Amino acid sequence: MTSISTPDLSDEAPEVVALELPWINYGQVRQFGGQVVTIKCHEDNSLVKECVGEEGLGRVIVVDGGGSRRRALLGDMLAEKAAANGWAGLIINGVIRDVDEIGRTPLGVQALGCCPIKTEKLGVGQRGIDLQIAGVNITAGDYVYADNNGVIVSKRPLL
Repeated sequence: MTSISTPDLSDEAPEVVALELPWINYGQVRQFGGQVVTIKCHEDNSLVKECVGEEGLGRVIVVDGGGSRRRALLGDMLAEKAAANGWAGLIINGVIRDVDEIGRTPLGVQALGCCPIKTEKLGVGQRGIDLQIAGVNITAGDYVYADNNGVIVSKRPLL
């Protein structure tokens, strides 16, 4: 993939919006971006598990976990499956686990932190809906770009 710099992209496209949260870059891929697939779930990663099993086509899964830090929405096995299926990465408004393993997985992963506790699998959540994270509306089909500077959202592809 082309090198991504969110500062440069925001300079070139001033209409982009930053997700103003304390993102931590966990994946082996430190710069990533692509078209958005949205998931909203709370302490249940059933839909994340289902989604990473599909062909990613270089897209990015944006997961709104409501910022919960009680249960990890991504672990090493799902990250490995996402990488194997061609997902560019995941942006998680919540936490992950298996930090060291995810750091060796060829995938972009940004999250708010980590927690060793896995989620329950109750099949609860919604996919393909509009999300609002940090006051920013994110629609399935938008584009996100992430690096060590943060995460930006665009209505159009920037690369």
